[in-house]
Amino acid sequence: MTKEEVMNRLYDRYIRPTENKKDRFIGVEIEMPIINLNHTAVDFEIVHHLTKAFLKEFKFIPVGVDEQGHIYSALDRETGDIFSYDCSYNNMEFSFGKGKQLDTIHQRFRLYYDFVQNYFRQHNYTLTGMGINPNRKLNYNIPIENGRYKMLFHHLSSFSKYEWLPMYFHKYPQFGMFSSASQVQLDVTKDKLPEVINTFNQLEPIKGLLFSNSVLLGENEELLCCRDMLWENSTHGINPHNVGMYDCEINTVDDLLNYISTAAIYCVERDGKYLNFKPVNILEYFTVDKLTGEYPEDGEIKSVEFRPEPEDIAYLRTFKFEDLTYRGTIEFRSICCQPINDVMTTAAFHLGLMGKTEELKKLIAEDDSIYHKGYNSSELRRQLICREIPSYIDKDGLYSLAKNVLDLCSQGLEERGYGEEKYLQSLYERIEKRTNPARTMLERLDSGERLDNIIRDYS
Repeated sequence: MTKEEVMNRLYDRYIRPTENKKDRFIGVEIEMPIINLNHTAVDFEIVHHLTKAFLKEFKFIPVGVDEQGHIYSALDRETGDIFSYDCSYNNMEFSFGKGKQLDTIHQRFRLYYDFVQNYFRQHNYTLTGMGINPNRKLNYNIPIENGRYKMLFHHLSSFSKYEWLPMYFHKYPQFGMFSSASQVQLDVTKDKLPEVINTFNQLEPIKGLLFSNSVLLGENEELLCCRDMLWENSTHGINPHNVGMYDCEINTVDDLLNYISTAAIYCVERDGKYLNFKPVNILEYFTVDKLTGEYPEDGEIKSVEFRPEPEDIAYLRTFKFEDLTYRGTIEFRSICCQPINDVMTTAAFHLGLMGKTEELKKLIAEDDSIYHKGYNSSELRRQLICREIPSYIDKDGLYSLAKNVLDLCSQGLEERGYGEEKYLQSLYERIEKRTNPARTMLERLDSGERLDNIIRDYS
């Protein structure tokens, strides 16, 4: 394909779905680690039995079955809700069909969550609201046995091939099996795309301050949100335009489309097999006659040559903090799993601010507590997800800014008229105490409290 043809296809996939949008739906995804409180690895047989009980109770139908015949994904046709495991059977996910109000989504979450907890309690297991599984070193961190997850693990494990690159790679290719996120998708219209992406991108430091909840206990306890590092310093981050934040201005839809065209593709599917290959820019991909892909089979890595096809655009996958999807939504994906009592804070925070981007932009433009100090938003986020806030930052001004952002969010939710501002209460408490879930956990551990107590509290 020519560059023009590729750009047209990218436009059709990503930009066109935002044209003439009238509805304003919410999509919520909540991943949670499964914890064996007996201090041994999660027994996957218990997980598989739970899955069968869940499907029987809620009449979900299987839509994903692994190579051993175990169900890893199931759908409620009526609501569009999906019950699944993300990457491994150590990580459970509820993905909710698009809705109009947070209360209805929260009610269904509580219904599913309570059933799972009651089942797990019989085995001294629990779900909990932590971004990193505190039992990760005890668990079997192996991928779900299907083509996509095995391909993904192979891709992440191949970092040693790229050590010639001028970037740092961490040594956790299995991070998807012990990290959990809280994500939300919101409908967006074409005319609002640049403003939404730019403004929320600038807001990422404040999100890190309020929501950090992923600590590699016993290894790097100074980093309160290691989620950023796990993604950016993996093979996903070989092309930094596939992950993290935008370090450039997105002022027009053309700017955004051009940015998307700088992303890399690293996998396709051929004859039912997921093939992984060296990440290559999507425009360059379609100039190549042949590529060599790898896939795992029977315990071995096999190679096969293939030709690029126009339909491969569908396999371009980015993981930006503000990620434009093919559904005409922005997926906000920088927040770790939150304590279960606060499970709707992520959705409420983004939903309330979505209609207040003009005011939010003005608030940031006028701030002098962290912004306009010689650091860009990416650098500020890296500072504010650490346990020690830099001394140059006026902490009173910082938390005053965070409260002003939250007040604006609350106003946006109040204007919706559904009482959803109640989901922000715990965020106000975090501002008052100048803490977040990760910081609170570490302080409790430092005081001598047992980790099991914190796991239970966060569940």
